[in-house]
Amino acid sequence: MTDDVPKIDTTVPHSARIWNYWLGGRDNYEIDRVVGERYQSTFPGVVDLARASRAFLVRSIRYMAETAGVRQFIDIGTGLPTAENTHEVAQNVAPDTRVLYVDNDPLVLAHARALLISGPEGSTEYLQADVREPERILARAAEVTDPYRPVGLILSGVMGHVAPYAEARSAVRRLLDGLPAGSYLSLNDGVTGDAAYTEAQRDYNATGAAPYWLREPEEIEGFFDGLQLVPPGVVACSRWRPGRRSPAAGPEVAVYGGVGRKP
Repeated sequence: MTDDVPKIDTTVPHSARIWNYWLGGRDNYEIDRVVGERYQSTFPGVVDLARASRAFLVRSIRYMAETAGVRQFIDIGTGLPTAENTHEVAQNVAPDTRVLYVDNDPLVLAHARALLISGPEGSTEYLQADVREPERILARAAEVTDPYRPVGLILSGVMGHVAPYAEARSAVRRLLDGLPAGSYLSLNDGVTGDAAYTEAQRDYNATGAAPYWLREPEEIEGFFDGLQLVPPGVVACSRWRPGRRSPAAGPEVAVYGGVGRKP
């Protein structure tokens, strides 16, 4: 890709950089740390939430690669690179795995191109696009993946950026409609129910950063309509198949996720 990287505005907080800060990364600026800390002062559980979301993502990728045998992934809303990125987890299981990273922020993709380097047997590709552009994403995916083999579609903390629920549902459905049978969806997003979380998110949305809207748990489940849910279904991310490495599921977090298979 030849997209020019825009000038970084360090006066406006950036959701990917704030998330990176909460996860202990270094790709953030003072404004991100200030907003992140203010958010955390209102909702101290946000760091646990961020870590639970990331851990769910890793476990879901491992499930799709190890148990389901998925060898190609589309990760939309990539975010800034951190530990155990999609291709790293999947290629640790199967070195020939292909991954298409998609984000609407060229700054994020500039980091991705520099840091998310595939092993020699597999591949990583990058596309600047919005989740609201399913047909464009699918067209690129058809160029870099086998259109006849199952795909693992990853939507981690991204659908909350699409405010109208009907529009978000439509985008997910159109993406799934373009994937072959046997493909999987891994999706997680923040949910309502915690007053402090709701207040912190409302304050965050007023900062000028790209707003993010919390969903009802039932709305997260709705993204999986028509799919065969992998047990235990759509639950708090900390409760989704914690496995031997995390025998204690950890605190209930206000982010729900699940994995579903397209029949």
